[in-house]
Amino acid sequence: MINKVVAGPQAALDGLTDGMTLMLGGFGLCGIPENSIEEILRRGVRNLTCISNNAGVDDFGIGRLLQTKQVRKMISSYVGENAEFERQLLSGELEVELIPQGTLAERCRAGGAGIPAFYTPAGYGTEVGEGKESREFNGKMYLLETALHADFAFVKAWRGDTAGNLIYKGTARNFNPMMATAGKITVAEVEELVPAGELDPNQIHTPGIFVQRIFEGKNYEKRIEQRTVLSIKN
Repeated sequence: MINKVVAGPQAALDGLTDGMTLMLGGFGLCGIPENSIEEILRRGVRNLTCISNNAGVDDFGIGRLLQTKQVRKMISSYVGENAEFERQLLSGELEVELIPQGTLAERCRAGGAGIPAFYTPAGYGTEVGEGKESREFNGKMYLLETALHADFAFVKAWRGDTAGNLIYKGTARNFNPMMATAGKITVAEVEELVPAGELDPNQIHTPGIFVQRIFEGKNYEKRIEQRTVLSIKN
């Protein structure tokens, strides 16, 4: 029986070095690999290229890596909730490649599917399309976008088994399934780790063949990025 379990984030990040490209699943603060990010922070590796929908907030998620200047480049689709991200972008301290959100998801998916490039209409005629090849299909213009790959892909799942099969919960599914397929080494941290065979095969979102290392995470904060409450008066 294949067993991909490692003791924790320290063992899971073995081989992580300066200058690597990382994919980090999540959307805002939902479904982010909290334990892996903390271990990246602890190790102090630098000059990283991080591929993620956004960079968390100033004091949580990838935002903590920005504060310690461990990130050289961000490949993202949204920067609006992180003041330090914005500051480094405007000051030129951080290289940023902004990508339409759907294009970012598809570039990650293409990387895992072995598709080197694809055409999309998103961004044509804007700054996104500057310097990129374009082509007309059925009277509409499209941009050529290339696939994304990473040295490490870090994903967060609700449940996983010892063979690396993963189930995500609700909106925490977001970018995690695509990124899980596109890393040379995919590290999955899960809330609950069960023996192989306990997960319903029909419910698995990421097959274990894509996962090299898996561990059960601890102390998840699961912060709410923008808390909205309704006050009801009698």
